[in-house]
Amino acid sequence: MEPPKNRKPNTIYSAPVGSIDLAAFQDDGTPYEIWPCHDCLAWHAEVVTVDGQVLVREWHAIDCEHFQELLRD
Repeated sequence: MEPPKNRKPNTIYSAPVGSIDLAAFQDDGTPYEIWPCHDCLAWHAEVVTVDGQVLVREWHAIDCEHFQELLRD
């Protein structure tokens, strides 16, 4: 079920959040730059190791448009 079209997304600090794991390094070993999300106040990131691979775990408000785009990709 989709939210009503005129509803403003819940992207404040206390919004429910979800995460996505992204590569921390490009194929040549160059680190990716991390910039804060301008679409939600709840955004934050952490560095994690999963199966020996270093990843950046980005947390976004679940209504964040950028987060929804990342999930679609």
